[in-house]
Formats: sequence, C-alpha cells, structure tokens
Amino acid sequence: MPGGAAFDFRGYRVVVAGGSKGIGRAIALAFAQAGAMVSVCARGAPALEATRQALAAFGQVAHAATCDLADAAAIAGYVAEAAQALGGIDVLVNNASGYGFSDDDESWIRGFEVDLMAAVRASREAQPHLVASPHACILHTSSIAAFHPRRNGAPYAAVKAALSQYTTSQALALAGQRIRVNAIAPGSIEFPDGLWDRRRRDEPALYQATLARIPFGRFGAPEEIAHAALFLASPQAAWITGQTLCVDGGQGLNG
Repeated sequence: MPGGAAFDFRGYRVVVAGGSKGIGRAIALAFAQAGAMVSVCARGAPALEATRQALAAFGQVAHAATCDLADAAAIAGYVAEAAQALGGIDVLVNNASGYGFSDDDESWIRGFEVDLMAAVRASREAQPHLVASPHACILHTSSIAAFHPRRNGAPYAAVKAALSQYTTSQALALAGQRIRVNAIAPGSIEFPDGLWDRRRRDEPALYQATLARIPFGRFGAPEEIAHAALFLASPQAAWITGQTLCVDGGQGLNG
C-alpha cells in the first residue's frame, strides 16, 4: 500500500471541507498517503496551497480551492469543482467549525452556519456524486462537547450535538442509496497554532485543568482523528452507519 498505510484508498475520490489546518489537514494527508485523490477547501489561501502541495507530494490528484463554508453558493460551487477535478466523489468529510464559544448572536449564527449547515449543504451537493460510488461515505467532525453540559461555549456544544443528531437521521435517510454516514467526536486536540496551543500560551490555567481531566495524560494529535476517519471510510467499516465515534483518550469519561 502507498506509504505503508494501514488502509488502501487507491482509486477513491475524497473531498475534505475545512482541510487546510489541524484535523482536516491530517485527514486529507492520511487519505492521500493511502492512495486517494483528495480535494480540500478552506478560507485561507496560503495554508490551503501549502496543504495542496503536501497532498500532491503523494503522487495523486490534489485539488484545493478557497471557500467560505458559511456561504451556500460557495459550497455548491466548490463541491462541483472538486467533483470535476477528481472525477467524482466517494468520501465527503465535513470538518469545518465556526468555534462559537461566546454566548452572543454572532457565535450562535456562525456555529449554526459553519458547523451544521455547511455539513448539510455540502452533503446535499455531494449526494448526486456519492450515489454513483460503490464506496459512498460521509463523515462529520462533531465533538465530545456534544455530549456534556458546558458552563462556557454553549453555542459550540449545541451545534455539535445537532450535528451528531443529524448524522443519525442522515444515515437513515441515505441508507437506501448505500451511502454510509458517521461522525467523529474528538476530544481536546493540540497542534501548532490551534485552539489548545493558543490556550497553552494565553490561558495556562485552563490548559492545565483540561489536561488534568484526560485520563491518558496528554492532548490528542490530529493524526489520531485521521486514523479514525480512514477506518470509518474503509470497507472494514462497511456495516457501520449512523454512529458518532468518540476519539478522546477517555476525556469524556470525566464528564
């Protein structure tokens, strides 16, 4: 298998919405390393181009395009462009987040548009391509925040809970078309200039308190979420749909 990967995705066409940094980038690179053709989108052009170059280094088709995932028309345009560049779509990964942590209208609306409606809209646009695939799969990035009450960050938790619920309904609705739908609920994931990297510098007390609640004694890495994504998109998970898989080092066990 390419790159010694544990999974073989040669011939697959994978679209990662929100794929230039962190978890999305790790998922895109993992699919490319396993032989897939990959398209990614994001708002920031420099990080996006850097990701495209990293994807291309694996020797497969690599496509990237800027896209504001809060914009329905932009999503429609991106999915159509990605499908044309890859020759179809087998796997759609909805990974974007508006990170709505403040209890104000802007955070609620941004979370609703980016965390939930972007997944709904991208799925809708990708569905005509997915029905033609023998490997059709949709993956959403939820969060363990969806399963527990929070003193802070209610918008983020609420929209992720909605996304996990949408996963179940969408899976049931699309099962007749043989499109599997699952979600991954990461715990606290740390990567350079990501949320927890910034909190380590700016809010050390919160960083340490969160770390203390993770039974494995460390934050997760984006690649550990990517490993779960590859499994859920693989034939080994062909009988799994409508599930949200927690990947959190036991963090959710502490509530």
